[in-house]
Amino acid sequence: MSEALSNRINSLPVSQTLAMAAKARELKSQGKDIISLSLGEPDFNTPDFIKEAAIEAVNQNYNSYTPVDGYVELKEAICKKFKRDNDLNYTPNQVVVSTGAKQSITNVMQVLLNPGDEVLLPCPYWVSYSAIATLCEAVSVEIPSTIETNFKITPEQLEAAITPKTKLILFNSPNNPSGTIYTKEEYLALAKVLEKYPEIFVMSDEIYEHINYGTKPFSFAAIESMYDRTITVNGLAKAFAMTGWRIGYIGAPAWIAKACTKMQGQVTSGTNCIAQRAAITAVSANPSAVQYMVDEFKSRRDIVLDLLGKIEGFKLNVPEGAFYIFPDISAFFGKTIQGKEINNASDFSMLLLEEANVATVTGDAFGAPNCIRMSYAASELQLREAIKRIKEVLS
Repeated sequence: MSEALSNRINSLPVSQTLAMAAKARELKSQGKDIISLSLGEPDFNTPDFIKEAAIEAVNQNYNSYTPVDGYVELKEAICKKFKRDNDLNYTPNQVVVSTGAKQSITNVMQVLLNPGDEVLLPCPYWVSYSAIATLCEAVSVEIPSTIETNFKITPEQLEAAITPKTKLILFNSPNNPSGTIYTKEEYLALAKVLEKYPEIFVMSDEIYEHINYGTKPFSFAAIESMYDRTITVNGLAKAFAMTGWRIGYIGAPAWIAKACTKMQGQVTSGTNCIAQRAAITAVSANPSAVQYMVDEFKSRRDIVLDLLGKIEGFKLNVPEGAFYIFPDISAFFGKTIQGKEINNASDFSMLLLEEANVATVTGDAFGAPNCIRMSYAASELQLREAIKRIKEVLS
């Protein structure tokens, strides 16, 4: 009955990360010992001090509808966080709290994009960016990068990609899936190009900012010439291990924040009251409160890089943030392994799932067809076993 569904939903792709996770769960239900390195979710519990704040909110009988754009106390705390961590000056009327950063991103695209507008996506990019653009009837324009450039684009590439239809560009640093972090100098060079095109808006997705390994991320909105047309997106899912709490937020020009509030008011209205009260505690905390997670992620990253580096055919860079490895595996294209012909990253990813019982995600989903994404948000034991299986299949 798909013909009875709208063109809108029929044109929307299924999330590759969620699809691989579903496939892994299906195989697990059949009794297979699947190690899933496919989902972007910390394997830590939410810190106790945040859980205690939620319990206190329950005991204080927070149970009513919340303001569409978030509790004012939370928005004030977010403004202080922006100043503390990013040197950004926002006021509460510039902040909108949403049900996860994915909704924040969707709100922004819905209020800015018209059919036919072009959205620039520096590759690799998070899988949902292009799908949300499609939902808005906009056109995604990929700007390619490679592992040799550390998955970064150049000002020359940016300039070449801009057309009269360009409306929005999305930056994500630290990057999902590559772990790349753009430096202040690199962002300044890209901003120099964008200064020539005042009609182009910038969305800066900074959800992984606190998961970095020494290179502190720089906020695009901190560039004075870009502040008035940059939307800064963040949330609590990654750094605070709060994926299921569904709290995301933006800092933006007030007129964009107002439009996002209007949009959200007709879709979901205000975000969960208990999660918001806990979020006040989370964003008010010093980032050092979750440094133990970052330290563990770095240790796992180093282990995975060492082990994968011993497998011929894996080309690696060193991720500076997030919790993913994004190896170039194109050396395997054109080969037959375990009776399966490998023509692309999707074939390779499926080989690892079916023969090694290891779930990864094809780079095709991220605009990087030579790569696969492997999450190291798993125990050291699981990571070592997963790479052992991969090595055995490939040898």
